[in-house]
Amino acid sequence: MKLSKPKGILFIIGGGEDKEGDCTILKEFVRLAGGASSRLVVMTAATKLPEEVGAEYRTIFKRLGAGRVSLVDVSTRQDATNPKSLATLEEATGIFFTGGDQLHVTALIGGSAMDELLHELYKKGIVIGGTSAGAAMMANSMFIRGTGEENPRLGNMQLGPGVEFLLGGMIDTHFSQRGRHGRLLSAVAHYPHDLGIGIDENTALVVRDGVFEVIGAGAVTVIDAGDLTYTNVPDLKEDEGLALYNVKLHVLPAGHRFDMSARSPIIEQHTRKEIGTTRARRISKPRTRTNTKKSAKQTARQSSKRSVKKNARAAASGD
Repeated sequence: MKLSKPKGILFIIGGGEDKEGDCTILKEFVRLAGGASSRLVVMTAATKLPEEVGAEYRTIFKRLGAGRVSLVDVSTRQDATNPKSLATLEEATGIFFTGGDQLHVTALIGGSAMDELLHELYKKGIVIGGTSAGAAMMANSMFIRGTGEENPRLGNMQLGPGVEFLLGGMIDTHFSQRGRHGRLLSAVAHYPHDLGIGIDENTALVVRDGVFEVIGAGAVTVIDAGDLTYTNVPDLKEDEGLALYNVKLHVLPAGHRFDMSARSPIIEQHTRKEIGTTRARRISKPRTRTNTKKSAKQTARQSSKRSVKKNARAAASGD
């Protein structure tokens, strides 16, 4: 599948983001959306408490230095065509979807004038963020229901179409905290063309041009069943255990990147001090044959110099 590359940024949070301490993740969302010049819109379509949840995020974003923060609620299909709401979205530099129920978002906004506008804005360069349900709905395939903390089984989850900002994947949130590895494996068994992306709490993906980078306190697990050599899915009955051979699994903490088009992590060197830090710098050029030869010659010269010095010291000491 060839993935489109809009100019915008997706900011996908696994839920449970810090709202009281350093607020590293939400602070980064504000920065990417323009900082003090940002015009943020908090979308409360997923939650049953739009006023409370919207007010909470408005307070947080203002405290973190956002310029203007507006609220847009979508509780009916008619709300998705409200001219005032559409005008508010058109002026935004960053749009943030709260948690709740992802099915509310797709059922109320999908196919509407607001849905079309959101995709246009993303293509032009806006930042679109979301947490928990507001993250789960962003891919082309979306969890509707599913049980955690059990082995992969036929029928232990249900998928549906998402909003399709992120193509080629399906997103599971609260991943490690709620033991959702089994259900994500079940999902990719049913849809092996999609990558399974599990995001821990207080952790986020920042997606640009089909490449995402991990930020935050946890990790992102990517499950790739594209090279499956065997699956028993066609032969199973409901609730029977899955057999999957040759599934790839990648675990990416903060600072690591993944190319979704290549279905592969981007391998980069980090210094010893940077391993385990919040964000690692990329510090080295790719290892080419020329670079490798130069490195080998330098090592040989350095080794020769050390041998000469060692022999000189030995001669001086009478050894």
